[in-house]
Amino acid sequence: MLTNEHREKLRTLPTRLKSLLTGQDMAIDLVAERLQHGELGLTTPGRPKASFMFLGPTGVGKTELTLRFTEDLIGPGRVVRLDMSEYQTADRLALLLGTGEEAGRIAEGFDACEGRGTLLFDEIEKAHPRVLDVLLQLLDAARLTTGRNRVIDFSEWYIVLTSNIGAQRIMTMRKSKYETMERLVRQDAQRELRPEIFARITVTVVFNKLGYDAQCEIAGGMIAKECAALSMRGFAITPEQQVSEIVIQRGYHERLGARPMRDATELLIRNALTRELLSGGKGAGRLVPHSDGQQLRLTRTAS
Repeated sequence: MLTNEHREKLRTLPTRLKSLLTGQDMAIDLVAERLQHGELGLTTPGRPKASFMFLGPTGVGKTELTLRFTEDLIGPGRVVRLDMSEYQTADRLALLLGTGEEAGRIAEGFDACEGRGTLLFDEIEKAHPRVLDVLLQLLDAARLTTGRNRVIDFSEWYIVLTSNIGAQRIMTMRKSKYETMERLVRQDAQRELRPEIFARITVTVVFNKLGYDAQCEIAGGMIAKECAALSMRGFAITPEQQVSEIVIQRGYHERLGARPMRDATELLIRNALTRELLSGGKGAGRLVPHSDGQQLRLTRTAS
């Protein structure tokens, strides 16, 4: 029976996801409605709860959204992530499905997630055709037979495929409407991938590129997150507003999205903390821009 608490959690799911992921409101709305269907049991019996094709440039949140919605609905550590660049030849199928002696990565992931989670196939365009055959079986019947002849039921799972197909088109379309971009990128993907995949996918979602304003907002969140993580380890660091300017200066990248911003955030803050600890400090104080305009530094808190 659907409780009031569960109903409210599902109703507010889009808002929570948007608070965690910047610049992808359209994508989140599309994904959230299918997740609500899945959690309410309004899906086709004998198939996964929902399946998604996430298209867009690198670093825009395709994998991040997968991790966040899975953690929200199912719990942490419930994503089985499979990088398809590791499965480009037919002989790698045994690694995926297992053999008489080895369980295989999908079966191991299924057991680690206690029978419920999300299967994430990253960069699906790189997979060997035999791997795609396995995927089609999963999408169509939510079942998989392993190398040990074990039949695994994935009807309580979500399945996500990601691809960078169409990324170049997205990066060059500066003033087009989202609907126009989505249609053209979808066409690119349908030309490059097997049509049987799109026939079985619940919904294809095109992610926007992250503009300068979106990346600035992301920088603020990353700084807060890094400082909070360090606080949990005993380092009381309070960032000043100007810190964002240095992080953005070092981390903004039009084509690579949020990943360089994350790397710059971690490097700059950890370098500042390292210098403070090595000079005899306790790793507590205000985080401010360095006088060189390129680094950050910690001002010590009085004992």
